[in-house]
Amino acid sequence: MKATELRQKTVEELKAELDSLQLQQFKLRMAKATGQLAKTHQVGLVRKDIARIKTVLTEKQGG
Repeated sequence: MKATELRQKTVEELKAELDSLQLQQFKLRMAKATGQLAKTHQVGLVRKDIARIKTVLTEKQGG
């Protein structure tokens, strides 16, 4: 997910995407902790996507 794609979305769409990614991050962390996650790099990718969304949200909210 690129920041340019995120900037085209509305605040409501970004918040929905953020909720979805945070749930996915939780599931990945639990799978990693129990040893069921084969592709451990996905945890970092999701974390970076969450950071991108939070950055764009802050920009859009004027903060």
